[in-house]
Amino acid sequence: RFIVCPQLARTVQRCLQRGAGPGPQPLLLEFTPGPGILTRTLLDAGFRVVALESNSDFLTDLQSLENSLDGQLKVIHGDFFRLDPLAKGALKPPAVSSDKLFETMGVAAVPWRADVLLKIFGIIPQQLERNRLWRLLFAMYERSSIYRYGRVELNLFISEKEYTVLTAKPGASKIYQALSVLAQLGYEIELLHKEPWSSFATNLKNGGLAIPKTVRVPNDHLCLVRLTPQQNLFTGGLKPSNASTFIFMVKQSFAKPKSRLTDRLNSWSLDASDALLKALEIPKNAAMRNLYPEDYKRLFEALQNSDMFAETLFHDEILASTKIMN
Repeated sequence: RFIVCPQLARTVQRCLQRGAGPGPQPLLLEFTPGPGILTRTLLDAGFRVVALESNSDFLTDLQSLENSLDGQLKVIHGDFFRLDPLAKGALKPPAVSSDKLFETMGVAAVPWRADVLLKIFGIIPQQLERNRLWRLLFAMYERSSIYRYGRVELNLFISEKEYTVLTAKPGASKIYQALSVLAQLGYEIELLHKEPWSSFATNLKNGGLAIPKTVRVPNDHLCLVRLTPQQNLFTGGLKPSNASTFIFMVKQSFAKPKSRLTDRLNSWSLDASDALLKALEIPKNAAMRNLYPEDYKRLFEALQNSDMFAETLFHDEILASTKIMN
């Protein structure tokens, strides 16, 4: 696991305060706090913190810190990446349900268009990093798990490689992906800070750190990225109830990113594709990788109004992927 050093903790604290208005700091959930170096820095800065720790070795010291304060810190035994598993019966820690988590934090649900109700900070483990980002994205689009309660702001350290994919622009060969489209549509993405890998490596008990190698994009840093769900995401024809269909429409579009949009529409049995594209003012010869995220949303909303488009096209794929995500 990555451990934040005191100097970096102060930098993170300033980043988390960036853009905050006057008055008390909002509630912040810190997952995998470990020895609590950042936790103490945030508490000193006036944050109210919920520490979600999965490793029992760190729980005792965190609970002692909790007991020394007057309600400013709450410590919960749980794993952020084992939220809401598909398991029957009572969950055994560190697995935890979001309902139980929010009840313990004392956070009530608000409408989607309300202000952000909770900030979350953590470092995404490099193992299965892409899968973890996808799972958070699915939950946000479907308004499930933590997003049942409203818009939750994520402040995450992710690899520079994945940050580059999240923010890639149309036409960027092999970098602009389905994840790019869905992240840019769903989140306001803000880069708060870039930190060299070496800052984290010296804080690991085992010494070295295997830095993932990449060929097409730089990967020399971990990037602290703020992902704020868009207030207007669920406008028009996109709703949590059909979001999984939209996700798989985009994913299937990138199965062959060089293919033309008209060919993809024809594969979905849309005979009137030329008229549809003309109405949307999208060139007939446009390749899938050249469409902007907003184009995908407009296309989906137009398809929703077409009696020739069947959501059952993606039914098996949706079921299979949901199973994998959990």
